[in-house]
Amino acid sequence: MLETQDLTIRFGGHVAVNAVSCAFAPGTLTAIVGPNGAGKTTYFNLISGQLKASSGSVHLNGRELGGLPAAERARAGLGRAFQLTNLFPKLPVLENVRLAVQAMRPGAHRRGLNLWSIWSDHRQLTARAEDILRTVALWERRDDAAASLPHGDQRKLEVALLMALEPQVYMFDEPTAGMGHDEAPVILNLIRELKKDKSKTILLVEHKMDVVRELADRIIVLTNGQLVADGEPAEVIASPVVQQAYLGVGADGEEAA
Repeated sequence: MLETQDLTIRFGGHVAVNAVSCAFAPGTLTAIVGPNGAGKTTYFNLISGQLKASSGSVHLNGRELGGLPAAERARAGLGRAFQLTNLFPKLPVLENVRLAVQAMRPGAHRRGLNLWSIWSDHRQLTARAEDILRTVALWERRDDAAASLPHGDQRKLEVALLMALEPQVYMFDEPTAGMGHDEAPVILNLIRELKKDKSKTILLVEHKMDVVRELADRIIVLTNGQLVADGEPAEVIASPVVQQAYLGVGADGEEAA
C-alpha cells in the first residue's frame, strides 16, 4: 500500500500540490489526470523523492519515506519512469539493464576474491538482464548504445530498467509521450503485462484519454494542485465538471482537439 497524507509543496507563494491525501492498493492501476499545470508530475516527484515536500508525508507499507532521497525510495520499492528517458547513453542496451539488476543486489559483487563466485554472479545478472530484454522486445538491440536507439526503443529500455529494479510500485509519467502510433502500443502492452501481477501497484500520468479508459481501474483528477475527483473510470469520466474543466471535453461529449 502506497499512501500520501496531506502532501503539499510550495514554491514561494504558489502551492503546486495542496494537501493531497490518497492511498493506492496493489493490483490496481490508477490514472492521474488533469489539465496542464495541475500538479500531476509534481505529485509524482514528491512521491518518488525528486522534490522535498513542504509538509505532509509519503508511506509505503506503513513506512514513512519522507526523509529518504530518490535512490533510497527506489530501493524501498518505488520505480519511476520519466517523460524524458533517463538512461546511460553511451553504454550498450544490455549493460544498462545489467547494471539496474545489479543495483538491486548490492552484495553480489562484494564476496571477496573468489573468481568463481564473481563469474557466477555476473552470469546470473546477465541472464536476468537478457530475459528482461526479450520481454520488452529489445533483444536484437542488446549490443547497441542506448543513445543510438530511436525514441520508442529508448522508452522500452526505460521500462526494462524499471522491471530490473523489481519495484512494488510502478510510476509511469506519460509513457507514450513523443511516440508514434506504431511505437505506443508496445509500451501499452508492457503495462498490460505488468498489470497481471496483482502484487504490484501502478500509477499512470497520461493525457490520452483513450489510454486511460482502457488501462485504468481508477482515476484521480488534480487541478490547481488539489484532488478534485476520485473513483472508477466511468464514474469520473462521466462527471460533467471533470469533462468540461479538466479533461478537455465539451458539452457535446466530444474530446477537444
